Amino acid sequence: MVVKIVTLYVKQEHLKDFIEATRENQRNSQLESGVKSFDFYQGQDDPTRFVLYEAYDSQDAVEAHTRTAHYKKWVDSVATFYAKPRERAMYTDVQSPD
Repeated sequence: MVVKIVTLYVKQEHLKDFIEATRENQRNSQLESGVKSFDFYQGQDDPTRFVLYEAYDSQDAVEAHTRTAHYKKWVDSVATFYAKPRERAMYTDVQSPD
C-alpha cells in the first residue's frame, strides 16, 4: 500500500469553491479501483489548511489516479486558490507484508 498525504493552504476567499471542487474530486476518486481511501480534512485551528489522506493499492494506482479526468479537472479548477504551494509526502506501509 502507498499513502500520499497532501497539505494545502487555501486563500480565505476561495474556501467554499475549494471545498466544493475537492469534494467532487474525492467522490470520484473513491470510485477508482486502486483507491483504498481518499479522505479530506479541514484544520480546526486554521480553516484555511486542508489535508488529503490518500491510500492506494500500489504506485501504479497512484499514477492512474493522476491520469483521471476528474483529477485533472480538480487540479485546473483549484490552481489559483492556494495561499502557498501544496506540500506532498509519500509513505509506504511497513506494518503489512507485501
